[in-house]
Amino acid sequence: MNPVVDKVANWREEGKQAALATVVKVERSGPLGPGTSMAVSEGGEVVGSVSGGCVEPAVFEEAMQAIETGEPRLLTYGISDDEAFGVGLTCGGIIHIFVEKVEW
Repeated sequence: MNPVVDKVANWREEGKQAALATVVKVERSGPLGPGTSMAVSEGGEVVGSVSGGCVEPAVFEEAMQAIETGEPRLLTYGISDDEAFGVGLTCGGIIHIFVEKVEW
């Protein structure tokens, strides 16, 4: 099955709150495509990836906020071609990520 779904199911069984971040759109080029997801538990555990590491720290913070407030957010991250190489990407692009608290 899907490791993100499996882990979120485990957190539910353990009574933990969680948030899910999902890539919903990629413009030009992005490290991972639409449908890719990352989950974060209230304790800070992480499973999955939405960018191969480039924006995970920022998405982690947004996920923790979603757990706390219950408010979903649509995030947009972009990087120029020149900046992309410096952070380990082959080319720049824009990724749109939807972050929401998982409700049981």
